[in-house]
Amino acid sequence: MFFDSDLLMSALRALTPILLAALGGALCERAGVFNIGLEGMMLMGCFTSVTTSWFTGSAWLGVLAAALAAAAYSLILAVGAVTLGGDAVVLGVAMNLLAVGLTGFLLRTVFGVQGTFDDPSLAGLPLVGGLTPLTYLSWAAVAVAAVMLSRHVWGLRLRGVGEAPDAAATLGVSPVRYKYGAILLSGVLCGLAGAQLALGNVTLFTENMTAGRGWIAVVAVMLGRAAPVGVLLAALLFGIAEAAGFRLQGLGLPQQATDAAPYVVTLGALFLTTARRRRRTPSPSGAAS
Repeated sequence: MFFDSDLLMSALRALTPILLAALGGALCERAGVFNIGLEGMMLMGCFTSVTTSWFTGSAWLGVLAAALAAAAYSLILAVGAVTLGGDAVVLGVAMNLLAVGLTGFLLRTVFGVQGTFDDPSLAGLPLVGGLTPLTYLSWAAVAVAAVMLSRHVWGLRLRGVGEAPDAAATLGVSPVRYKYGAILLSGVLCGLAGAQLALGNVTLFTENMTAGRGWIAVVAVMLGRAAPVGVLLAALLFGIAEAAGFRLQGLGLPQQATDAAPYVVTLGALFLTTARRRRRTPSPSGAAS
């Protein structure tokens, strides 16, 4: 049977890193910062979690280090886009490229290997019901984010900063402070996503192991309209696509075709969403008539 409990568990494992990163991107979007540097932050989390876990023997210290490292890395976007007024898109692309080169260089410097570091003594995350605790944390984060953004004063102010920063400033709310907070929190969530990918889904580090998942998280933010529940549903779609790709590979399909499954779904979802929005938006000629 193609659809069974094993496919569901595989989809939930694939969902977790995308969901955590997408929640970080959604918070930035709500604050008025388009964060496409999720891929680079995740990759920094992957490398830091593996390095810390290997040197300390503790996967949880690896998770903590990943969250802190990715948060520190997110300061590039915070300082560049918020303080210096740079283009967030350009900074995000630069962060993604820098992370690939930097982690590849550190892999050779720290471990003396090229391509992949895999050691039997590397401590991975424990499993609870077949899933890591970070998976359950990601679900809880969706609920917390939904409540915070809709009911808590911090979330309401964050939305105000993103929608009307000048008006928020006149009410005594600091747009800079809230934008910094959203970007740093997105860094923490991306670090957790990287730790899940490197110590939960597998127990190793390989160069550019995020393999576009950060970009998929950006698409999930767009499809979910930066709403936590919408982001969850979009990320679940991509998680199912990735798990189905692995299952099809086991049935004999070429690896190149199955690896492309999540990205084909991403492009299809973007196309359908864009077409639907254009259909709902009246044309200027129609509005004039």
